[in-house]
Amino acid sequence: MRILSWNINGVRTLPQYHPWNTFKSFQEVLLHLQADIICFQEMKTSRSGLDRNVAVPDLFESFFSFPTNKGGYSGVAVYTDNRTVTPLKAEEGLSGTLQPKPPLALDERISHSYPYVHEMDLMPDEQDNTPSDLIALDAEGRALMVDFGLFVLINTYCPNETSDARLPFKMNYHLMLQERVNKLITEGREVIVVGDINICATPLDHCDGHLASNAATFHDHPAREWFHNWLTPNGCMTDVVRTFWPGRKGMYTCWNTKISARETNYGTRVDYILVTSGMLPWIKHGDIQPSFKGSDHCPIFVDLHDEITTSAGKRLMLREVMPIDGNRNEPPRLAARRWDEFSGKQTLLSTFFAKGGKVTTATVLDSQPPGSPILPSWQAPAISPTAVPKVADAVLTDLTQDLDFPDASAPRLSLTTSKPKIPAPSDGNDPKQKSSTPPSVLPKRKSTDPPGALAKANKKQKKRPGPAGQSTLAAFFAQQQSQSQAPKPGNDPPSSDVDPSDYLDSDYQLALRLSASQDLDAPAPSQSSLSSACASASGSRAAWSQLMAPVQPPKCAIHGEPAKEYTVNKPGPNKGKTFFICSRPVGPGYDKGKGERLREEVDHQYRCNFFKWSAEVKREARKEKDKPLPSSSQRQ
Repeated sequence: MRILSWNINGVRTLPQYHPWNTFKSFQEVLLHLQADIICFQEMKTSRSGLDRNVAVPDLFESFFSFPTNKGGYSGVAVYTDNRTVTPLKAEEGLSGTLQPKPPLALDERISHSYPYVHEMDLMPDEQDNTPSDLIALDAEGRALMVDFGLFVLINTYCPNETSDARLPFKMNYHLMLQERVNKLITEGREVIVVGDINICATPLDHCDGHLASNAATFHDHPAREWFHNWLTPNGCMTDVVRTFWPGRKGMYTCWNTKISARETNYGTRVDYILVTSGMLPWIKHGDIQPSFKGSDHCPIFVDLHDEITTSAGKRLMLREVMPIDGNRNEPPRLAARRWDEFSGKQTLLSTFFAKGGKVTTATVLDSQPPGSPILPSWQAPAISPTAVPKVADAVLTDLTQDLDFPDASAPRLSLTTSKPKIPAPSDGNDPKQKSSTPPSVLPKRKSTDPPGALAKANKKQKKRPGPAGQSTLAAFFAQQQSQSQAPKPGNDPPSSDVDPSDYLDSDYQLALRLSASQDLDAPAPSQSSLSSACASASGSRAAWSQLMAPVQPPKCAIHGEPAKEYTVNKPGPNKGKTFFICSRPVGPGYDKGKGERLREEVDHQYRCNFFKWSAEVKREARKEKDKPLPSSSQRQ
């Protein structure tokens, strides 16, 4: 059995990479990972935006946790292969405050004890205030707990320290995670914690950890100190992947893609699989998968033995301690398959606009016609609530096709209580009633008519000329010209049947005559004027070519190599501006600047700290061109 964890940095980003862009369904993605329990972090979606193809794959049970306030942020998911493993219970969050409706019963909960604020030594914020409860810590969709019998799995995405003000929130979340694990251990349960912890455990897990300035103070940071004390030999959790590779360098799981750090493996190891001591005999192997692209993280995994022999000599089979319950009717209540929108209990709004009034439980994305060139639904953008009115507009369009008005003065279809007047029924003998059908309304297509009959009828209606009161664009310009050339009194008025193209032809003939007269009156150009005109044209062409020529990249000061141009994407006053930096890749000891890197620790084989705005490069190039050439005396 394999347990895999991966921070995918958004479920919609996977189709941008190979081989995920070759799969037609999200289930094929899960099968390609070749794991029995798959844990994702940073789903970056919401329950309303979750596609059915992603939410309920046929061969997997799925569990999700999303932020309660932010949409498209954070979020974790757990997928379990129904063919090899059976989840027994599931909970959202770590504090027990996130409950479905109705709340979980005691027999549905994984444990009976939860972390409490008064039992934890939480870190105060900048105003010296500590949280009064754990609701805010658990409101960002960062944890899922699934009970498999042999162990309790915790899939978590720990907060990142984006600023100093965020540090208390990060630390308090770690303390809540540790307290929940301690509660489970007290109840005699084995625990596996997987996910993005957002902490480097040792200097070996950081690309710059080997530098003397970092190694000496590496564990001074509060988060690193906490993590160091939670792991063995100081704590109860074991970093099992590192146990298989104790001295392996460069075993990183996260890279900064903005600076192309993955190319030189300039990264960090912040993704872990941690287990309690009772699970160590079951762990067979563990490693990272850096060849898997699709995110700024790579997957990590552990494999479990099919059977073990205990210290007492007893043989235990994995299938015996983790049986596959194929006769189980329903998964845990937190499973997405039991959500109202996917279980058939809730009718979607879009189904009310379906043709024929048929009510279905399929989602909007599943309503694509067969053979449509649209991307697979799991690759398409999430459907938002604003997409529902478009369905209604489509229905109104179908109605207006049956009531095709030939001119702009005809009434438009509106959602009011008024109804169009319909001729009274007759016995069919009155000839007047047979021809009393309004010309603006087409008769409804019979069931025996071919499908394209109505479309052909509409085209015929559109080809009919509009009434005299309706103006065309050509007629508008023709009226202006006719007003400027009004006839004198006594002459016959111009006919209303004159084609506007006649005016255009007359204007064209007039322009030709004026051009010919100017050519006859103009004197013949002299040879000197022709040469001056050519010189002026060539000078203008040269000036424009210099103005529009691309900027030649400057050379960095250390390596003397052409720099590379980038664009500022961060919001602020400099957004959209371009700049040049050293073109070499980043690496251990690359020059971040005097304020961030000691001079004796700089490795010049990697990127130097060269920086220059593109506007400054253009100014320097312009000044260089404007410099006067040295005279002959100066050259001598």
